[in-house]
Amino acid sequence: MVNFTVDQIRAIMDKKANIRNMSVIAHVDHGKSTLTDSLVCKAGIIASARAGETRFTDTRKDEQERCITIKSTAISLFYELSENDLNFIKQSKDGSGFLINLIDSPGHVDFSSEVTAALRVTDGALVVVDCVSGVCVQTETVLRQAIAERIKPVLMMNKMDRALLELQLEPEELYQTFQRIVENVNVIISTYGEGESGPMGNIMIDPVLGTVGFGSGLHGWAFTLKQFAEMYVAKFAAKGEGQLGPAERAKKVEDMMKKLWGDRYFDPANGKFSKSATSPDGKKLPRTFCQLILDPIFKVFDAIMNFKKEETAKLIEKLDIKLDSEDKDKEGKPLLKAVMRRWLPAGDALLQMITIHLPSPVTAQKYRCELLYEGPPDDEAAMGIKSCDPKGPLMMYISKMVPTSDKGRFYAFGRVFSGLVSTGLKVRIMGPNYTPGKKEDLYLKPIQRTILMMGRYVEPIEDVPCGNIVGLVGVDQFLVKTGTITTFEHAHNMRVMKFSVSPVVRVAVEAKNPADLPKLVEGLKRLAKSDPMVQCIIEESGEHIIAGAGELHLEICLKDLEEDHACIPIKKSDPVVSYRETVSEESNVLCLSKSPNKHNRLYMKARPFPDGLAEDIDKGEVSARQELKQRARYLAEKYEWDVAEARKIWCFGPDGTGPNVLTDITKGVQYLNEIKDSVVAGFQWATKEGAEEPGGALAQPPGGALILPPLQPHTLPGFTPGPCPQPRRPGVRNRGAVVLTQGRVHGARLRLPGAFPGGVGAGEAETQELGSGQEDGREA
Repeated sequence: MVNFTVDQIRAIMDKKANIRNMSVIAHVDHGKSTLTDSLVCKAGIIASARAGETRFTDTRKDEQERCITIKSTAISLFYELSENDLNFIKQSKDGSGFLINLIDSPGHVDFSSEVTAALRVTDGALVVVDCVSGVCVQTETVLRQAIAERIKPVLMMNKMDRALLELQLEPEELYQTFQRIVENVNVIISTYGEGESGPMGNIMIDPVLGTVGFGSGLHGWAFTLKQFAEMYVAKFAAKGEGQLGPAERAKKVEDMMKKLWGDRYFDPANGKFSKSATSPDGKKLPRTFCQLILDPIFKVFDAIMNFKKEETAKLIEKLDIKLDSEDKDKEGKPLLKAVMRRWLPAGDALLQMITIHLPSPVTAQKYRCELLYEGPPDDEAAMGIKSCDPKGPLMMYISKMVPTSDKGRFYAFGRVFSGLVSTGLKVRIMGPNYTPGKKEDLYLKPIQRTILMMGRYVEPIEDVPCGNIVGLVGVDQFLVKTGTITTFEHAHNMRVMKFSVSPVVRVAVEAKNPADLPKLVEGLKRLAKSDPMVQCIIEESGEHIIAGAGELHLEICLKDLEEDHACIPIKKSDPVVSYRETVSEESNVLCLSKSPNKHNRLYMKARPFPDGLAEDIDKGEVSARQELKQRARYLAEKYEWDVAEARKIWCFGPDGTGPNVLTDITKGVQYLNEIKDSVVAGFQWATKEGAEEPGGALAQPPGGALILPPLQPHTLPGFTPGPCPQPRRPGVRNRGAVVLTQGRVHGARLRLPGAFPGGVGAGEAETQELGSGQEDGREA
């Protein structure tokens, strides 16, 4: 039974201190969607018996078939926090009811553009890590993206059932595994974060603070140190400490949490905590985390999985677990699931961690505004975003388009950062190429409807104030993928999202029946709208090209094109990897070109960028929109450019934003502005397709420089069970790749081979050979 209504959700939307916008991020197959089921189940949207198996946020048929999330999905949940728990919240709050706008995102590297779109509209992230595999490549990538967007993380260590049942780790081994994962995550945060002195303050995760959860999404149980600290505080209070007030109790619980992690030990003989690993009489003492937290869990697992019925009954009674009559008849794993769900419900533990530790829009928008808004930091729009003011001008960012059941139409999905958006409101729809004061990429239109996204369903809602996530009907025909919606006439754009991957794999498509060409063109337009990253290009030859992040991404795009967008049979070519050309050293010849009447001469020279500049342009540290003197100073100080040259950068390319620079290094030449537009247009063409491929980092002046960055080498890691790496090698080598390393994952019986991929066809290794070799009946 759903325990909230749309009216309740609308009422809480006005309490901006009680809103939590968060995304679930992780490496592929670490259990995001399964874990999300526990939260959805707590809100009463799905039955608890089916939580962990429904994968409610995997709304597409192919997501359910492949057991992989492809599109990020939003859902709004209502959660009531108890009076005792409210004392743990350090930021402002307004009552005990909380609205949690949750976005479940994909983990596969091919769909990381969906993660970027999800992170832009959220303030916090639940980072899920498989405690057997540990921190993986994509964990680091998505966490780095989150930190770049100033998203505060909390950690959930998932799949504890595997560690206990499959690997059968001892309590101390399991503690060391957890400790290592916490350290690895904190290393990533400290490497890419801004430190304690930054605007977000200290965002390092720490079990003692309650920002780390442990559990199993599949079995539906989880805990933080707070849950066990509360149990032990209540137990000690029952022994004679008397009744505690809410504030006093919260203080006791926080003190107890400090004793449950790290090098703290417990002496069972006298029931006291110790900082020493040995007792006064020389006995080795157990660690408090192992003795007081893991030991009871191990006992429950041992009694139930070894069918010790008497012991099981005693434990259930001792832990005060109330089972349904149908659960009492179960045994083995089904009984284990039922007992653990009743004892340590995942929904409660995770929703408490989210509401207590993740920031509200009021808190987050203060430090996120400078990253989100391109305009001056003191204009009306910026002040509205900073203060999350519902009476300020409307400022909303559309991060992606969601297909509707109506063919060819899309919901514009995004977040209101300032003001209030309502049905029928006339707004300014600004595309990513809009420049203040001009009319290009600007439309003035009314919003047809506002809706609430609820997984696979949508609910109509009259209006939505700032700090909330919303879907709009009727603006999809004016935006391609993303954009800004505002009522403020002098508003600048919200900053464009930076993706961590690029669409480098291309495939040509054509209709099997030439008469279907108009349908194919229309289908390609819809496909480009539906995916944040995919590019649909028409070559000069008339060939239609689709570019995606990888082979799986392309496979999904082609399936959507054929079945949903164009609805026609199509022919497709083999995938081709895009390459980038570069200049390795400065040319010793000045290139000369003359105008047809021989009266004008243009000289060009190419030289490579200093190391790191192309990356800085990609990150936005150096950009075309920067103030001229500020950019020149940055280039002079960091890269030792001549200040006069740095001030005479004409443009960036391709598309005015790429990592290629056109610089004027002439002296005393008149009438240069007469030819500037023509030279810039030629430069943009040359960087985009001069070598039949887009350029990477180019600088071209009259007497200037041409620079393209090299194709970055990538290493592909993959997990294989202990005895399995040998069968993988032929599959890797057949794709032109070279096995570079072969390591082990500490604390797990897994090997981690690393391979340097060849270009064309390397991606197929992922979906074909790498999954086929078997040994001892096990698959990688």
